[in-house]
Amino acid sequence: MTEQRPRMQSRPMVVALGRGDAVIFAVHHRPVRGTRGTYRVNLRHGVSRIRSGQRHALGIIFHDAQ
Repeated sequence: MTEQRPRMQSRPMVVALGRGDAVIFAVHHRPVRGTRGTYRVNLRHGVSRIRSGQRHALGIIFHDAQ
C-alpha cells in the first residue's frame, strides 16, 4: 500500500502475509493524525503475483447510502 500524503513524499508499506493469513485495509482514504488535527490521506494498493495455491478476495463497501 502507498500513502499519498499532502505536501510530502509518498510512503509505501508492505504487509507480509504467511500461508492462511488475512488482512483488512481501507482502499481509498485513511485517517492520519497531524499537528493540526486529523486529515485524510489517499491510499493506493496492489498485490503480488501468487506462485502456488489460490487467492480469495472479498470486497465490502461501507458508505453513507441515503
